[in-house]
Amino acid sequence: MKAPLQAAILIALTATATTAIVLPVATAQQSTQSTAPAPVVVGLPDFTQLVSQVGPGVVNIVAEVGGKPATRRARGQQQPQMPDEEDIPEIFRRFFGPGVPFPGNPGGPDGPGNGPRGTSMGSGFIISPDGYVLTNHHVVDDADSVTVKLTDRREFKAKVVGTDEPSDIALLKIDASNLPALRIGDSNKLKPGQWAVAIGSPFNLDHSVTAGIISAVGRSNPYANQRYVPFIQTDVAINQGNSGGPLLNTSGEVVGINSQIFSNSGGYMGVSFAIPIDLAMNTVKQLKATGKVSRGMVGVTLEPITAEKAKGFGLPDTRGALINDVTPGGPGEKAGLQPGDVIRTINGTTINQSSDVPPMIGAMTPGTRVQLGVLREGKTRDYTLTLAELNEGLAGGAGSRQDQGGAPRGPSAKSSNSLGLIGQDLSADDRRQAGLQSGEGVGIARIEGIAAREAGLQPGDVVLRVGGTAVGSAAALDRALSGVKIGQTVMLLVRRGTSSQFVAVTPRADNGDGDDEG
Repeated sequence: MKAPLQAAILIALTATATTAIVLPVATAQQSTQSTAPAPVVVGLPDFTQLVSQVGPGVVNIVAEVGGKPATRRARGQQQPQMPDEEDIPEIFRRFFGPGVPFPGNPGGPDGPGNGPRGTSMGSGFIISPDGYVLTNHHVVDDADSVTVKLTDRREFKAKVVGTDEPSDIALLKIDASNLPALRIGDSNKLKPGQWAVAIGSPFNLDHSVTAGIISAVGRSNPYANQRYVPFIQTDVAINQGNSGGPLLNTSGEVVGINSQIFSNSGGYMGVSFAIPIDLAMNTVKQLKATGKVSRGMVGVTLEPITAEKAKGFGLPDTRGALINDVTPGGPGEKAGLQPGDVIRTINGTTINQSSDVPPMIGAMTPGTRVQLGVLREGKTRDYTLTLAELNEGLAGGAGSRQDQGGAPRGPSAKSSNSLGLIGQDLSADDRRQAGLQSGEGVGIARIEGIAAREAGLQPGDVVLRVGGTAVGSAAALDRALSGVKIGQTVMLLVRRGTSSQFVAVTPRADNGDGDDEG
């Protein structure tokens, strides 16, 4: 029986050897003595000194919204626009304090028993001794009055210097001096696995401290209009009321602003998100100077590259950002970019996925010259362009394009292409309603091919391109598809409503006739 026991001890010591935990080895005689020394634990983090130094610079923020029901509704709409919870069980949530409306919280200005006014309670931190305070845009948005509470119990009415919804940053100013400002760190140096500390006011319990590690950097948020923010993901416990509070490194420097959680209950589930402090301080600089934030724009819309799309385009891998629309008159069109191009690098920096591009371009000022490495038809080309100023109305590429409103009119013939697509020429009115230019696009009147239906195509969709070839008529569509063989994946650029997307379709041997769907 001794051998198995010894083996177990060896395994335990090996498993804990890298944790810097020292376990004293007791003899049989020592184990019977009540004076045996307690285990000594070393190497585990102790944040007490950090908290005592940094804590006075963290503040509690109370924003009051009231008077008009319309104002309260507008504030409630600041939540991320997300699919229904039954469709996506886990969703991003911004975390206000008690009393602020968000899905699943019956309280807040729109909740029962709150009368004509509503109050949100969040966190913030001092960034300069003369009274500048940082917090989240969604904490103070539409507020009639904002109060900043310091740890020494002093309270100040704050002026909102400026806010920026896309980055979810708000800059406040209070009339005070000699305040304990926090030191600003470098979020570009963060790596997964590093310790991080958050201080804030969850559930209005001000000055609460939680700690964890950096889980990931450069995360995108698909459920909120914050595509210009490369979020820091952590497992630091964050809840309602932590909004706007600092995320700190072990040196006590601010590396992020806590902004969102990923949850299906509204509470902490081990996935929290913070805005990088580098991005936040760039926002602060612009808000101080002009009261607004300007961002660069290429004038294209992008989509991810799946394995199927990579196969259809003949790409070596799924890295990069696929262009599916180019804004007329924008820098991208002037430089010669086209739908179907894949952005692989920006100023020499590798683009791994489409969500990498908006934060990089948005952080640059309008007028900046940028070099894009683009893959087109298997060849890499360099394009140099000058960024325009982002116009949110055009940021999605389509701008004012409206829904086409149904299948194109007129008779349709039998399919003469391997995908079984029955094309229908668009009238000038059809194109005007869809926001298309003269000679652009061909409508899908009917679908006979099984593979095309299974790929999600519908009557009423508009095909803009087949691979790299633009199509503007039913005859052009048939010609572009004439060389497509059974088993060969072809990429179609399809417009539905106000957005365009590449769709991969692989015709099959059983691609025969079928009833229309759609």
